[in-house]
Amino acid sequence: MSLPRIALKDIPSEERPRERMLRYGSGVLSNAELLAILLRTGTVEESAIGLAHRVLTESSGLRALGEMSTEQLMQIKGIGAAKALQIQAGVELGRRIAGSTRSDAVIIRSPQDVTRLLTEDLRYLTKEHFVCLFLNTKNHVIGQETLSIGSLNASIVHPREVFQAAIKRNSAAIVCAHNHPSGDPTPSPQDIDITKRLVEAGEIIGIDVLDHIIIGDNGYISLKEKGYM
Repeated sequence: MSLPRIALKDIPSEERPRERMLRYGSGVLSNAELLAILLRTGTVEESAIGLAHRVLTESSGLRALGEMSTEQLMQIKGIGAAKALQIQAGVELGRRIAGSTRSDAVIIRSPQDVTRLLTEDLRYLTKEHFVCLFLNTKNHVIGQETLSIGSLNASIVHPREVFQAAIKRNSAAIVCAHNHPSGDPTPSPQDIDITKRLVEAGEIIGIDVLDHIIIGDNGYISLKEKGYM
């Protein structure tokens, strides 16, 4: 006589993997619970947690699971193509995180570092894009965001938007950049004005504005180097 299936909805909410992870963090979850979150659903016969336990058992453990092909995963009852790919995507993300190091981070030491990072993305755009690079205390880039897209001749950005984004990322400093669709990187009076406002706001908040780079078709101008900040 088979035991009745226990559905995930029948488990008290505080014991469900997603709720436990939300409340206590991923570190408290077992391998099966983490896998159940990736699988999202079980089958008609078993819950996502039950399926996850069986997948780990039939694959001979977590390490062996990471080496299985899509076809091998699909041979496990209850694992179709979608679930197999979900498992493999999770495994691949884990590999990439494990293989990454701080040395992979982009470090901003000069305007040239900024232009190497952004020029090819910005130089041919037909509207002005205002981009911020968010840096940690060692000037590693920890984030990048386009904060406004303007008309042909102007990009409108407010210091509030810039520093909201910087605070959200726990930034120690920022570098601003935008393109001139005309191809001429010469700063306009508006460019100089917004730069000064950003520097002043950064001094109050405690986030340094290291530079504002204007990118043209065949060159750039650093407002820091030009003495505007």
